[in-house]
Amino acid sequence: MVTNGTGLEKAPPGAPPRPATPRRRRSLLPYGLLLPATLLLGLVLGYPLVRLVVISTQRYGLRSLFTGTTTAAGWDNYAAVLGDDQLLPVLGRSIGFCAALVLGTLVIGFGVALLLQRIGRGMRTAVTLCLIAAWALPNVASTLVWQWLFQPGYGVVNWLLTRAGFGDLTQHDWTTSPASAFTLVWLLVVWQSVPFVALTLHAGLSQIPRSYYEAAALDGAGPWRVHRTITFPFLQPILGLVTILSVIWDFTVFNQIWILTQGGPNDGTTTLGIWTFTRAFSRNDFGQGAAIAVVSVALLVAMTAVYVRRLVRSGEDL
Repeated sequence: MVTNGTGLEKAPPGAPPRPATPRRRRSLLPYGLLLPATLLLGLVLGYPLVRLVVISTQRYGLRSLFTGTTTAAGWDNYAAVLGDDQLLPVLGRSIGFCAALVLGTLVIGFGVALLLQRIGRGMRTAVTLCLIAAWALPNVASTLVWQWLFQPGYGVVNWLLTRAGFGDLTQHDWTTSPASAFTLVWLLVVWQSVPFVALTLHAGLSQIPRSYYEAAALDGAGPWRVHRTITFPFLQPILGLVTILSVIWDFTVFNQIWILTQGGPNDGTTTLGIWTFTRAFSRNDFGQGAAIAVVSVALLVAMTAVYVRRLVRSGEDL
């Protein structure tokens, strides 16, 4: 056997060269498998995002939409958006409404997941089917149904509240004040979001060994201590995932707000999504609309970056 100075085996002189080690090919295989999905995502998601950034630096109005000719605006659109008096109220409204939606969705979704753990098999199947049906309903269709339920004069909810003794609410319009309008939208979005969170947390709860709960019961632990020491630590990665997804979905809510209130009354329910749409299509200033959208994306990335990093690290530790 011929060895070199490092103790490794050395090929004898005149021996045919060794074939390339398969380690190199194996290391490239995952990248090759990911390449089609990367190209598809780059085409479907990357191009619109790049196009959005380009438009945000142009004077892009209705004329440009038809002629295709634009002029460079530099940072003027961003300066106009960041200097607008509407920015801070809209930003605060968007973040506060998103936080209320995420909190309501997680709390109610966790409660429904616990309920699914405790009811019988037949009832659990029925509740699961109802959740899937509510989740599968297109949000535009469900928003129109919601609009009919709370409609002044013919709304079923107004009729029920009147019958229940809350006063004569048959002609009450829930969209005349920002607080009641946001409550109306909040109920709708939470109702649409709870099924995904409840079913995901129920799947996570079903993976926790029952012996842990039995041992805690023998030790005399109460419900809150059981959840604090057993349930929440086990569900932490799943809770992180559904929280990130809820933040992304709730921060970009548009259809429900636009159909029910169109940002009113007096811009009281105007969020960043509604502001982007009205600035782009009501004023026909697509450059400033694109600038608001880019700012929204940057805020969303900043809000979720820390949580995503923690989630990835927790996944690597598993």
